[in-house]
Amino acid sequence: MPLSDRRRYWRTNLKYLAVLLSIWFVVSYGFGILLVDQLDTIRVGGFRLGFWFAQQGSIYVFVVLIFVYVRLMNRLDKRYDVDEDG
Repeated sequence: MPLSDRRRYWRTNLKYLAVLLSIWFVVSYGFGILLVDQLDTIRVGGFRLGFWFAQQGSIYVFVVLIFVYVRLMNRLDKRYDVDEDG
């Protein structure tokens, strides 16, 4: 792979990581710590939403983001012809 393609590939990978980790940060730190009092006014399934995000929500979001990252990287690998199937 030419150097310019490798740089574009890596830059795109870093963009994916930055966006996904930003989402996780907002959910875990923002919703679980900073906005917990505001979210506690909302109840879901008998639990306050702020409590849920602090205890469960950020973990669920993190797992979903892992699957999103895998899908994005598989697509990126195919675009640059570095996928395992090719």
